[in-house]
Amino acid sequence: MIVSLTVILLCQLLGEIVTRGFGWPLPGPVLGMLLLLVALSFRDRIRTRIPEFGRALDATGKGLLAHLSLLFIPASVGVIQRFDVLAEYGIGLGVALVISTFVTLIVTVVAFVVVSRLTGSSMEAAEEGKARE
Repeated sequence: MIVSLTVILLCQLLGEIVTRGFGWPLPGPVLGMLLLLVALSFRDRIRTRIPEFGRALDATGKGLLAHLSLLFIPASVGVIQRFDVLAEYGIGLGVALVISTFVTLIVTVVAFVVVSRLTGSSMEAAEEGKARE
């Protein structure tokens, strides 16, 4: 687990170094996550040299996801510490939150419909397949 956490944190560190070094307007952890995705896409090739590569990262990732709610505590404390900003801009933040959630739902539905039409799959086809069984 220590090795897996080290790999995850090294990807994040590398992402921070690259984004700050090039001055990119991208959070370092996001770039680090993309680097980890690239590394995991080569999992089969790496696994021939390091057999435990994928399994150890899977177990560590599942452990982090199991305790994901604990990672929100620092953000919540930060919000409470800056309660003056929340009191001043609370209504605007609330409106932006509701509108962005609504837009996200609409974009998700549109993306789902487009992909289902491009792939030729639909809910009716799935229901017909179940009815035949």
